[in-house]
Amino acid sequence: MSASAAAPAVHPPAVLMELMDRFDPHVIDVPGGSARIRLEISDEEPWDVLLRGAHAWLEPPLEQMEPDALLSADGATWKSVARDLRGGMDAFRRGRLRVRTNLHLGVGLLAATSGITEPGRLRFESIDTNVGRLSTMQAGAGPPVVALHGLGGTKASFLPTVAALADDYRVIAVDLPGFGESDKPIAAAYDAAWFARAVTDLLDALEIDRAHVVGNSMGGRVAIEVGLTAPERAERIVLLSPALAWLKDRRWAPVVKALRPELGLLQLAPRPVVERVVRGLIPGADEGWAAAGVDEFLRAYLTPRGRAAFYAAARNIYLDEPHGDNGFWTRLAELSPNTMFVWGRRDGLVPISFMKHVERALPAARHVELDCGHVPQLERPRETHAAMRDFFAEN
Repeated sequence: MSASAAAPAVHPPAVLMELMDRFDPHVIDVPGGSARIRLEISDEEPWDVLLRGAHAWLEPPLEQMEPDALLSADGATWKSVARDLRGGMDAFRRGRLRVRTNLHLGVGLLAATSGITEPGRLRFESIDTNVGRLSTMQAGAGPPVVALHGLGGTKASFLPTVAALADDYRVIAVDLPGFGESDKPIAAAYDAAWFARAVTDLLDALEIDRAHVVGNSMGGRVAIEVGLTAPERAERIVLLSPALAWLKDRRWAPVVKALRPELGLLQLAPRPVVERVVRGLIPGADEGWAAAGVDEFLRAYLTPRGRAAFYAAARNIYLDEPHGDNGFWTRLAELSPNTMFVWGRRDGLVPISFMKHVERALPAARHVELDCGHVPQLERPRETHAAMRDFFAEN
């Protein structure tokens, strides 16, 4: 390839200029106030979006500057994005538009350049609470729905939920403290009770009295705790493959109790080793949602505070006491908000066999079985969100 062929275009493609002309700084939350987001168009040279304060502009990439987020698609998909954010989000869900490294910034840029101005538009906002700043992704208007992600995840795992429900509900997906873009206090408990207080603090800050609460995995355990400790704040609860207290013998409990989560402040293994292990554990880790999810996990885990929060939360999930007066399964019987469990028949983390134990403890709960793994809202979004809508609409 000649030097002239390799040189970047003098002017950005018209489709990217159209996006920049619509940039709205009020719907994107940029950590630190500045970011570099790379936009790639198949068979054309890439361009970087520079975000600083309320301003955004395009410039050719600099070899020595790695982007904070990467968006890539073919020309037709970028035109779809320029025409309609919903078309762009559909392309993202279908894998035609790839967002890597940082979904918060990548999807935030899509929202900020959508041209949508109504109050219910997709927006990213950090909220000050008693536990620190919590990063949220919000869209829609109507009865509020708060969505809580799993261990190592972020609010981005509820992008399909936001898209599916925002026509009729105000959906608020939050990075729980210690994860994503939210604050990560070192000395926090990072147990279900502490996370539940963070959720009610968020509701207070948003001036929301009651909300439907949706939780996946660890977020499901937190949603249960909200229903147990603050039932007046939870309208209905949807539990997507929720983390539940172990019923088998926890042989490593004494060792886990002795370990201090603060060890996470040390990076004991080099980044390439950690990344290789994580990608090896997740099927299809280099494709679609799985790849984006790995990026989200690594982005927090590879920071000292993110590791400490992850270890503390994982430790508390393992040590959740199943029996006794204050045991999980004893308390579960006291859950008063109407509750729906969504189980994945192929879930290797929370097997569907747990359903029979829930039925004994909480006979009034509804159950939905889907042919999926541990993250129903990503793996079977249509069925999951249809079940949510039906459940929320019941008298």
